[in-house]
Amino acid sequence: MFDFWANELTEEETQALLDKCSNEIRRRQLEAPAIVFLEMHKPISNVFAHAGLSLAPFLVPLFGFDFVNDYSNLLQKRDNVERLICMLEEARSEKDAGPKGKEEVLCQKMI
Repeated sequence: MFDFWANELTEEETQALLDKCSNEIRRRQLEAPAIVFLEMHKPISNVFAHAGLSLAPFLVPLFGFDFVNDYSNLLQKRDNVERLICMLEEARSEKDAGPKGKEEVLCQKMI
């Protein structure tokens, strides 16, 4: 039988999931709504992770065990949600800055 959250995600797995999620949001050009949604629901991200587990009998046939397990494990920690928000904000600022503003964005990060 499958065990949910039997193993914690490694840093590489966490980064890969965050990159995949960020890329899908950017591909659909939904950075701003996603940032607002994630900021509003960041305090209860752990509740969403546990909801994913309780809804697993319905979600696993649709999305697969690994998907449900990995993303519910990812949402378990509020820091991961914050990292995703930072990735989306960074992508949004680079998109708004255009080709000329990329140097300024990089400089602001260094300061």
